[in-house]
Amino acid sequence: LLQEVEALVSRWNLYINLGGFFVGLFSVTLFGPWSDSVGRRPALVLPAAGMAVQAAIYLLVMYLQLHVAYFLLGRVLSGLMGDYNLILASCFAYVADTSDKRARTFRVAVLEACLGIAGMLASIGGGQWRKAQGYINPFWLVLAASLAAALYAAFCLQESVKQQKPAKLFTLSHYKAVYRLYTAPEHLSSRRKLALYSLAFFLLVTVHFGTKDLFVLYELGSPLCWAADLIGYGSAASYLTYLSSLGGLRLLQLCLEDTWVAQIGLISNISGLVVISLATTTPLMFTGYGILFLSMAATPVIRAKLSKLVSETEQGALFASVACVEGLCSLVATGVFNSLYPATLHFMRGFPFLFGAIILLIPAAIIGWIEIWDSNHDYSHFSDASLSPADG
Repeated sequence: LLQEVEALVSRWNLYINLGGFFVGLFSVTLFGPWSDSVGRRPALVLPAAGMAVQAAIYLLVMYLQLHVAYFLLGRVLSGLMGDYNLILASCFAYVADTSDKRARTFRVAVLEACLGIAGMLASIGGGQWRKAQGYINPFWLVLAASLAAALYAAFCLQESVKQQKPAKLFTLSHYKAVYRLYTAPEHLSSRRKLALYSLAFFLLVTVHFGTKDLFVLYELGSPLCWAADLIGYGSAASYLTYLSSLGGLRLLQLCLEDTWVAQIGLISNISGLVVISLATTTPLMFTGYGILFLSMAATPVIRAKLSKLVSETEQGALFASVACVEGLCSLVATGVFNSLYPATLHFMRGFPFLFGAIILLIPAAIIGWIEIWDSNHDYSHFSDASLSPADG
């Protein structure tokens, strides 16, 4: 019976996640570019309200003991209104609207640190609350928080789009705006860098999601055999990397360009995963967590660099596409790393972490190549033989 229940849970989790992803894929790429014209506030209110509707349906299912298929209905309705990915896209676009290019990387990093802190609080507080009072009461907090976010965005948040204009919502032009980001021929070098940075972001976030899902399984098994308290400390250490990366990024920016900050963050990530893949003792495992202290510094740099490659009127379309990439990362990470872990247990329990470290060499190479290309391009521009002394 237990195996049957676990199989049903796994199957319905798959249905819910796939349903939310595919519906959200179309809604995010619709609402994101639309917000470039009408403003960010509607694109923040809609997904928050959708998540409130989802929480309300989940509560009804639990109170009335309805069929589990209603969970899928709640997720699809939330996906139609943008879901969590649209909130991310709109928040990052809002930061891009309200910051200059020099300060944008740090502002984006602050927002990512907020995600880490929220995840830590939800993980610790939600888990203890569920043990004490069951599943239902925590969802009342989810409903209240979603409604509070919607009301704040609607009535308190200042609009960031300077030149608002009315625009139709249901039109293919919004999808074309996302498509044009990567195909517009007039800025070939920018579009090429946009595609390369997007690939680097995809690989980096996929490794982050995939390894994060495996930490608890790895710690529970032999030879570590961690108890609940050590697993809690390990989870806290992984979330604290958001804050340590934020502080490290701020300090490194005082003396280094953003590109080098991203490379140092990737080195931290790669080194930490290699140590964790070989960890057979508790001190070595926590050493790996310690080495990861700058591992989240690369993603805000890539987000900021993507933002700087497009105009002010394309920020919503850009971050909508980035949010879709992030949603795809979650699906790919779950499929690849959760399949890789049991398949490699017989010869190396930590192989998925080593595999992730190897994959991260590709984003490091991409970022380095773009920096070298930019340097050579700038040099050739200033050393052009056609320039005369009179040109200065």
